[in-house]
Amino acid sequence: MKFPCRIDKFVSHLTELPRTKVKAGIKKNKVTVNGETITKFDHSITLDDQVTWQGESLKYLGKRYFMLNKPAGYVCANSDELHTTVFDLLDETHLKDFHVAGRLDIDTTGLVLLTNDGDWSHKITSPKKQKYKTYLVETQDIITSEAIEQLRNGVQLHNEKQPTAPAIVEQLASYSLRLSIYEGKYHQVKRMLAAVGNKVVELHRENIAGIALDEALSAGEYRLLTDEEINIINAK
Repeated sequence: MKFPCRIDKFVSHLTELPRTKVKAGIKKNKVTVNGETITKFDHSITLDDQVTWQGESLKYLGKRYFMLNKPAGYVCANSDELHTTVFDLLDETHLKDFHVAGRLDIDTTGLVLLTNDGDWSHKITSPKKQKYKTYLVETQDIITSEAIEQLRNGVQLHNEKQPTAPAIVEQLASYSLRLSIYEGKYHQVKRMLAAVGNKVVELHRENIAGIALDEALSAGEYRLLTDEEINIINAK
């Protein structure tokens, strides 16, 4: 939301009521600004103004940034008719303008960032920014040295014109590796392992562009990002 802002738009945004209902309420003297009853829909307010709707104070919370440890079984969407979403895990107000900065598949676990700052999330998701996302990958078959080399050089995915960008790969065990990529193609990690003759059986994201999943967060828990974490994205 940008300020200065029309009072009807502001109240509608924070109460999540239709603009028509808000305007009707303004006509009935249900809105005050700095203690004064407002009857004009286009009355302009600033971020510092004190606004009430039907006696309740309305405060714009500004840009917010959350880290969530996503469990399996949740989709990274604002709403879904068939599945619960990551937003169902957040006990917060005014989330309609929020989005996921880098989605995960329903069966993939780990770090998800949620924000209402579109410019900030674009810096994460745009391949041109080359912000690496790091995953722990468990595979069905033994990971060969040839497969590791292929992933590091880039692999050709089905129905893609160009090979993937080179990945950063660390083999952890015979059936597990740590993989860092920045492109964010559809189901990319799973498709990359398929391209080298293997299959992903478990996938967990632990880091996005230098923001690490807080080890204190259990599956399904979340917290606000620190200023330092927010600035990791803005600084690069």
